[in-house]
Amino acid sequence: MTIYRNKLFAILTIFALGATPYYINNVMASTFLSQRMDDNDTASPKTTDNDEEEEEDGEEEVESEDDDKANDFYDSDNEEIVINGKDGKEEIIEVPEGMIVDMEKTISEYNAKQYLTLDTTCKMRDVNPVFSQDIYVDRLKRMPTAMEMPWNDVVQKFIDRYSGKLRRSVSYMLGASNFYMPIFEQALEVYGLPLELKYLPVIESALNPNAVSRVGATGLWQFMAATGKRYGLKLNSMIDERRDPVKASYAAAHYLSDLYAIFEDWNLVIAAYNAGPMNIQKAIQRAGGVKDYWQIYPYLPTETRGYVPAFIAANYIMNYYCEHNICPMLATLPVQTDTIMLYQNVHFEQISSVLGIEMDELRALNPQYRRDFVTGYTEPTDLRLPVEYISKYIANEDSILAYNVDHLMKRDLVVVNDNAPAYRQTRSSSTVKSKKTTKRTSRKKRSSRGGRTVTIKSGDTLERIAKRNGTTVAKLKRLNGISGSNIRAGKKLKVK
Repeated sequence: MTIYRNKLFAILTIFALGATPYYINNVMASTFLSQRMDDNDTASPKTTDNDEEEEEDGEEEVESEDDDKANDFYDSDNEEIVINGKDGKEEIIEVPEGMIVDMEKTISEYNAKQYLTLDTTCKMRDVNPVFSQDIYVDRLKRMPTAMEMPWNDVVQKFIDRYSGKLRRSVSYMLGASNFYMPIFEQALEVYGLPLELKYLPVIESALNPNAVSRVGATGLWQFMAATGKRYGLKLNSMIDERRDPVKASYAAAHYLSDLYAIFEDWNLVIAAYNAGPMNIQKAIQRAGGVKDYWQIYPYLPTETRGYVPAFIAANYIMNYYCEHNICPMLATLPVQTDTIMLYQNVHFEQISSVLGIEMDELRALNPQYRRDFVTGYTEPTDLRLPVEYISKYIANEDSILAYNVDHLMKRDLVVVNDNAPAYRQTRSSSTVKSKKTTKRTSRKKRSSRGGRTVTIKSGDTLERIAKRNGTTVAKLKRLNGISGSNIRAGKKLKVK
């Protein structure tokens, strides 16, 4: 505890010196990681002579449900959970999309590749212990939460899913939580919300900042476009702040705070976050006006019926993973970062090429930019860089902005090519006359108008042609629809 206090004092000192919140988050992540590892040393179950005594308390060890698929991260066919009702009928519940994500793809993201590794020293047996109902109830009761965390058969199904088929997904999320949980907690604290809400992104996105749902919800907190804009997140062709972990977390905390002002019940708030407040209001009306999630349960959409149980199960598994022999992935501290304000447009490739920083790292630090392009000219915009690159960027800004501009930047001005040959519109066959008749008619028209054309010779200019034909350059331009002074040899030019 002395070490922990010292680290906390260091964080407060950094804050007093004016460090950015994101930098503090990185330090906090390291602190929590160290503390979690210390806890693991004491809380991790080990194979001892006391195993028989533990079984007498209600534990029965069974092989993990997916032991034969040790390298799989999820089962794509398991998008539903079946509940056996008291009347013998089966109820099918959709699981949240965060429980069916492709973890193979998620761990290929830059952050995961750079800062998360499997813990090869973990000695836990890859088996999922099953406990008696009383133990699950007692553990949920012991969690220091302001929100109600009850047990029932539906909650148990989701606990079984996390501790069984999704145990390796949980391993990833435990590692990634060292990066994201300090950010979530800070945003929730600002709005005075229960900190257990930090586990919402576990069921929403499996802690993947680039997650996109079937209906377009995006980011760690899975904001829909309209909701994100309503809570101040920019979204256009170039930027999507739903992917920004910090900005999206504050927007989510604001949204959750507003939902609580409506329902004054956290289970209903969680349900409304998933289904929208109007669907929850309808369910309340159909249930006779009772404001209790478990009473309006039959009137909810199928996914929302599983949403609160999944949230309770996520809280359970993120606290009791050791008891289920789940080894967290090891996390290393990300590079310390800071932001710099940009007032000009800049492409990631310009920064990468001049400063020597990887494109993938720029994308990971700035996931909100959709096309590797910062639109600083539209309005002052922040760019996040490793701390050691901040001064390098300032010193080399002119070189960065000038690098490969013609290829990477959109053009501000373009010149229209007025030397292209003019093509006459093709007439329909019914109105086309014979060549002989057409030529005769054309000659008559020219004769009646008194018009005359000349052929432009090599080396001719408008001035020379005007002088030879007793006219002016202005008249030549007007007769021929010329805006510039370029003419081409061999072409016809009207002179009268």
